[in-house]
Amino acid sequence: MFDARLRPLIDPPLNAVGRTLAATGLAANAVTAIGLGFGLAAAALIALGYPLLALPLLLANRLADGLDGAIARATSRTDLGGYLDIVFDFLFYGAVPVAFALADPAANGVAAAVLLFSFYANGAAFLTFAIMAERRRLETSRQGLKSLYYLGGLAEGAETILVFTLMCVWPDSFAVLAYGFAALCGLSAAARIATAIQVLKR
Repeated sequence: MFDARLRPLIDPPLNAVGRTLAATGLAANAVTAIGLGFGLAAAALIALGYPLLALPLLLANRLADGLDGAIARATSRTDLGGYLDIVFDFLFYGAVPVAFALADPAANGVAAAVLLFSFYANGAAFLTFAIMAERRRLETSRQGLKSLYYLGGLAEGAETILVFTLMCVWPDSFAVLAYGFAALCGLSAAARIATAIQVLKR
């Protein structure tokens, strides 16, 4: 929901840093992999009961996610880079709810499962439309330059990181936050499906 509005604010500094890093020879795919490492380390700390310690690593994951694209734009974008970016994002997004479930299965298990289901529905609606958009040669730059068609929704990256941050700061509120965000993701999935039906039936 907020990603497109944030782009004009965050892209210029990210692109500037991306150009600097690209000049050193640092590859975009290496930053993508480093970012995944940060994200999985954050999830491990959450599972061990240290969500506040996990927060800097969680934010470092998101910074790496922005920088890999900036480096790619400064050098060359590749299909492999786009693939790794999406897959590693999904691994990270799934790891955080699982980590909270492992930290306290009794309190968080069901809420984590509901949240993961909503992620699954939202991701399926998003990625499947991207395949169909590629077949129809549809393009959009609303979310910046992407490797695939990015169908916007109510629950996107900015909202997810905000909720994950709140979960780390107030872990005892995980269940409430998870159910609330799962509802938003469900609405986002429904809206994406409705949009896809309108576009693809033409």
